[in-house]
Amino acid sequence: MKLFSFFFVLLAVLATTITAWENEDHEIFDLVTDLEAAEGRGTTFYSWLEVPSTASTTEIAKAYRKKSMQLHPDKNPGVKGIHERFSRLGVISTILRNKESRERYDFFYKNGVPKWRGTGYYYSRFRPGLGSVFVFLTILTSGLHYIIQRINYKRDLERIQVIISKAKAAAWGPKLVPIDGRRKVKVNLGESRDDDGYVETKWIDVVVDGTHVYLLDPSGEQHLIDSSTAVRPAIRKTWFIGLLLSLFHKFVGKGSKGSNERTEADADSGESSSTTDSEAQASGREDAKSSRVPTVKAGGRRRKVMRKR
Repeated sequence: MKLFSFFFVLLAVLATTITAWENEDHEIFDLVTDLEAAEGRGTTFYSWLEVPSTASTTEIAKAYRKKSMQLHPDKNPGVKGIHERFSRLGVISTILRNKESRERYDFFYKNGVPKWRGTGYYYSRFRPGLGSVFVFLTILTSGLHYIIQRINYKRDLERIQVIISKAKAAAWGPKLVPIDGRRKVKVNLGESRDDDGYVETKWIDVVVDGTHVYLLDPSGEQHLIDSSTAVRPAIRKTWFIGLLLSLFHKFVGKGSKGSNERTEADADSGESSSTTDSEAQASGREDAKSSRVPTVKAGGRRRKVMRKR
């Protein structure tokens, strides 16, 4: 239950974050990545213009004019990428000279551009939406669920080995010399605290028979205790795959049940139809008998009695 709650909370937070990013933010992300790719990692809008982050609009405009003269394509003929750098300079200058867009950039300048969007190639070609976040979280939480299964499985194996060791020690003695025959012993599982804070010791009844150890339940049945007792981890037991399998079996079960009901109904209908046909044939024979003209013997010959009109 806690896993599902964490999943939906994280989904809601990421969805809110995505909807909070607007086109202006995406433009800043692209510019930051392109600038670092062209001018070097860690280059910022301010460092490229060679002004402090507290520079006034006038200082930024002055720095832009100076930089534009250095990067103008006419002064750098044949230089690869000069047109892109010059255009980028104009966009960055426009952002920094606008109050609102500068506040947007300053936020990311101080707090950092979202790291999970990775490189410019990634977020310029794939901008995650709610569906993408859902898939990512499904894979993430399913992976965590599988890891938890493995941790629980390892812990159960260790607990089983402890129970087997204690049972054999109680049945054979501290030196663990095997004794023929079956011996019933009690194993201490350790101490635990109840809701009221009292410490209680839990004991279980086990039977040691040769090298095998069996759990003895109150009904008298014995259950072998070994590594197979622990629940093995499996991908199909993760919450998402388990949910899909549960829904599949549910709908398939309904479909097969409906099919069986239709088969039984068809069988009943067939029996009813056969019964009706038999009754109809019997009725037809009786009608034929009643409509048949009676005959009498005359001189050893069979004559029909003519009905008078």
